[in-house]
Amino acid sequence: MKLLNLGSCAIDHVYQVPWLVRPGESLPSLEYQVHPGGKGLNQSLALAYAGAEVSHAGKLGEDGSFLKTLLDDAGVNTSLLEVAAGPSGHAFIQVTPDGENAIVLFGGTNKQITEADVQRLLAASQADFLLLQNETSALEATINLAADQGKRIVFNAAPMTAEVASLPLARLELLIVNEIEGEAITGKAKPDGIIKALGKLYPNTSVLLTLGAEGARFASQGQTHQCPAHQVKAVDTTGAGDTFTGYFLAGYVAGLPIEDCLAQATKAAALCVTRPGAATSIPRLSELAQLN
Repeated sequence: MKLLNLGSCAIDHVYQVPWLVRPGESLPSLEYQVHPGGKGLNQSLALAYAGAEVSHAGKLGEDGSFLKTLLDDAGVNTSLLEVAAGPSGHAFIQVTPDGENAIVLFGGTNKQITEADVQRLLAASQADFLLLQNETSALEATINLAADQGKRIVFNAAPMTAEVASLPLARLELLIVNEIEGEAITGKAKPDGIIKALGKLYPNTSVLLTLGAEGARFASQGQTHQCPAHQVKAVDTTGAGDTFTGYFLAGYVAGLPIEDCLAQATKAAALCVTRPGAATSIPRLSELAQLN
């Protein structure tokens, strides 16, 4: 089945720092790099590398032409990706020696998407699945319009904002959250509590709960599947969640058993964190054989 990712594209400015900067502190950076990024772009790349048929829709600025080239080279269909006025989305990322990160986002052209844009994009796409993240505008309208058309909607509620809980999450087929995002929606701090609470709030929406070094859980209609994480030495955790999401969805859209989707996604995320960068750290499917 085909998947349309109406998602963000961004330019990542990455600063290697001895520790995450504290309030009021001026902290010299040990190294500076520029990488392609944005949760939408990362997830489209992961989907394509995993073998899925994915189209990427959205907006980027003239400064982001290299992002489109990257998607094209990966085999992503970018015919619905537009160049708009203004700067592309940006991320300012701090990364410590042990791989922890802190990120400041600027939405840029990702926040210029309108309801009219969404109507046009959905009309132009023949995709069965629609993937969304919380880095683009007009999300409520997008979910409702797509649901009215019978699209199978997947929403990665990241980065978390207060507005997420007011979105029509009951119209999703699949909600993807980590522990922090799950707690923000439900008020529950533990995985069991998050899954149970989400099941009560949105009984017809499946949940994929990513747990970092603890692996992930998938819950649907009272049934739960879980998969432990591979133990690796993390260099940079940026992009690991997007890699997991893309690889999981590649299997999910293809109709693979949930256990296989989780196993494949866990391997891909483990390889991702052993490399610096976000988009540049996403592994190809052939590389997953490195992990047993």
